[in-house]
Amino acid sequence: MKNLLEFLRHHHHWLLFVVLEVVSVVLLFRHNSYQGSLWISTANTAAGRLGEGRAMIESFFSMTRANEELTLRNFYLERQVKQLRQLYGEATGDVGAADREEMRSLNQYKLIPAKVITSELHRSNNLMTINKGSADGVEPGMGVACGRGIVGVTYMVGSHYTVLIPVLNTTSRISCAIRGQGYFGVLRWDGKDPAVTYLEDIPRHARFKRGDWVETNGYSTIFPPGVLVGRIETVYNSRDGLSYRMKIRLSTDFGCLRDVVVIADKSIAERTRLLQAARDSLKLNVRE
Repeated sequence: MKNLLEFLRHHHHWLLFVVLEVVSVVLLFRHNSYQGSLWISTANTAAGRLGEGRAMIESFFSMTRANEELTLRNFYLERQVKQLRQLYGEATGDVGAADREEMRSLNQYKLIPAKVITSELHRSNNLMTINKGSADGVEPGMGVACGRGIVGVTYMVGSHYTVLIPVLNTTSRISCAIRGQGYFGVLRWDGKDPAVTYLEDIPRHARFKRGDWVETNGYSTIFPPGVLVGRIETVYNSRDGLSYRMKIRLSTDFGCLRDVVVIADKSIAERTRLLQAARDSLKLNVRE
């Protein structure tokens, strides 16, 4: 204790200088908008890079498990694709029709690979951050998926980082349908279990069973049709008794999510332009 007091007595002027410098810097950034915005931007960039480094380390140690899961999934998917190609060829009499249709569908979309660098699971309004931004072609309102299924929608886009609103967010609303049935509803999370969500507003005349797959229906400009969501686990009546509410076991494991793709639909601009033209035409007709 005596040595510490002696050290402070001999170097108190340097300690006072450091304290005054810290106070002056805090006052400068707190009471000046330009310096404040510069500080926030620099801090966000630094936090993003730190999160990216941590995500890379975690990704390295979980790579073995991820590779095993991908190998198994690829095996099952290859079998399904082979069977579907065979059935499609038998039904149409054209063996190459499935390949041409697949290429035509894929050409409509651009996939931007990214890595998750920060993720939340146990809040009502969870957010995620990925390491791609506007410099890579990402824009607000784009769908995000992974090898297992749906992830979320891009929200705030910076030059090199993007914040997502994942499915595990109580404000998320995504149109989905029961595979092979065509009945669709709205996917919503109740803010509790990160492994399940709920599909609401399914009509009473719909035909389905537990274990059926739920996927995106492509009715919006965010997701293409067929992106996996999960399986039907439990079916309830809605509060008004006019529709069904389904508990969906998500196919995406958000607890170990690392690699994702941002889905950029090349036809969005054209569809948006046509929709706006139709709205303008209706307004003009109403005025006349």
